[in-house]
Amino acid sequence: MTDTPTRALRLGTRRSKLAMAQSGQVAEAVRELTGRPVELVEITTYGDTSREHLAQIGGTGVFVSALRDALLAGDIDFAVHSLKDLPTAQPEDLTVAAIPVREDPRDALIARDGLTFAELPDGARIGTGSPRRMAQLNAWARTLGRRVEAVPIRGNIDTRIGFVEKGELDAVVLAAAGLTRIGRIDEATQLLSPDVVLPAPGQGALAIECAAVNVDLVAQLAGLDDPYTRAAVTAERSLLAALEAGCSAPVGALADLSPSSRLRSSRGGPKADEQAVTEMHLRGVVGTTDGSALVQLSTTGHVPASLDDDATWLNMGRELAAEMLAKGAAGLMGERAL
Repeated sequence: MTDTPTRALRLGTRRSKLAMAQSGQVAEAVRELTGRPVELVEITTYGDTSREHLAQIGGTGVFVSALRDALLAGDIDFAVHSLKDLPTAQPEDLTVAAIPVREDPRDALIARDGLTFAELPDGARIGTGSPRRMAQLNAWARTLGRRVEAVPIRGNIDTRIGFVEKGELDAVVLAAAGLTRIGRIDEATQLLSPDVVLPAPGQGALAIECAAVNVDLVAQLAGLDDPYTRAAVTAERSLLAALEAGCSAPVGALADLSPSSRLRSSRGGPKADEQAVTEMHLRGVVGTTDGSALVQLSTTGHVPASLDDDATWLNMGRELAAEMLAKGAAGLMGERAL
């Protein structure tokens, strides 16, 4: 098929409500940016069809492999991924052309009766398929002199919230960004502070990926890139890669660019160019899923004149990972990337 300026760009997306919502938002932005129509191409991934828990099937890449295959086959022009689902090793023949402004990276609690985490009863059943969340929620409960039962769950956002609505679970923990993108953030009974629960590396951010040979499209899509978000997630994912951990390992990380906080929604927060950014604060955590042992460390680095200096963010992640490994982090991870 001849690629002409009037041909519709084909955007590959997973079929879930969340994936369709976030891909639809990106599609509209690409239409405005390029002046070209964009059509969504629904693709089913292994992670969508498997009923196994992510920790059992490895987690890494299970939601992206089919999309990447479609890109390389030329069936789609670009794909939208949740960045936290992307393996840290980037294939040479694919390019992440843009990482748009990040949505709120925090986790959100949806509990029965409007309860916060501290108000949940001893032994409360909390649904999550994430070993990272299990580790930190169990550790948090211990500091409150309580215990919680982390119940592994799968399914889309509606299914997970349904466990609480039906009384099968006391609460579930989900990404605030996903709830925002499908218009259900108001149902969160508490947004969990990164001081107690660090999100997954890259959580809240999207990756727009296309074939590296499609240089014109790569250049166009770069107009959607937010350098502040890219810098932060590069540091977080560098930490994850240096720990040699997959995306289902109990690893949390968050990079904050100061003085402007990135914790607010991109819809209501300050624009990146309105405040001078002078420092990056990177935090990381690794823990056993029962919360009995955590390694939590942080580091602060100066922001160079050019945010495009990826080496700065990569080194910050690697250095913090080295400190965490020296403190015994490797022994706390249930899954090591092969």
